[in-house]
Amino acid sequence: MFYEPKNGYPFEIDPLNALVFPRPIGWISSLSQKGIPNLAPYSFFNAVAYTPPQVMFAASFEPNTNAYKDSVENILKTKEFVVNFVTKTMSQKMNLSSIDAPKNIDEFDFSMIKKRKSKKVKPYSVLNSPVNLECRLLQKVDLKSSLKNKFNNKIIIGEVVGIYIDNQFIKNGRIDSIAMQYVGRLGYAEYTTIKSKFKMKRPSWKEFSTK
Repeated sequence: MFYEPKNGYPFEIDPLNALVFPRPIGWISSLSQKGIPNLAPYSFFNAVAYTPPQVMFAASFEPNTNAYKDSVENILKTKEFVVNFVTKTMSQKMNLSSIDAPKNIDEFDFSMIKKRKSKKVKPYSVLNSPVNLECRLLQKVDLKSSLKNKFNNKIIIGEVVGIYIDNQFIKNGRIDSIAMQYVGRLGYAEYTTIKSKFKMKRPSWKEFSTK
């Protein structure tokens, strides 16, 4: 099968999310200018640079509106956010926090998620997340859009200025990724967890050229 997305897709549901997987979930916490906490999951998320460490997440306007999602609006105004990570035990609360709640609703409280005061930024961190990345806004990128508003799709890029790691997931100086039980996004309403791993050593051209 081959099709051109500009002409639609030969499925009932757009399959793109089911083709690019698993996607890490950035559970983004932010604060409004009025000090109201916001928490929402984004699966168009990843780390993009080491030095300085940088992360990104992508978002679209709220459906049928011409308004930013609360996370994006908050970050553009306050310049700060936290990336939290979702574990299997927190997956239901993460899903609940994705609700399209009014701007005056604190998704931490609504989803019964405990807060932790962050060290370098004002937005709260998720207390029971094994990792919190405290970030400051570096850049907003406008992406191409097929909708009337040509700036419907956005990328938010942040510099990681503080990192919290739960000590129980550090073993022999390395991160125990399997023990964390991170949740990743598949397609449709499907999710997965990391249950196994394997190692491969990156090849060196010097090794091949001297044989």
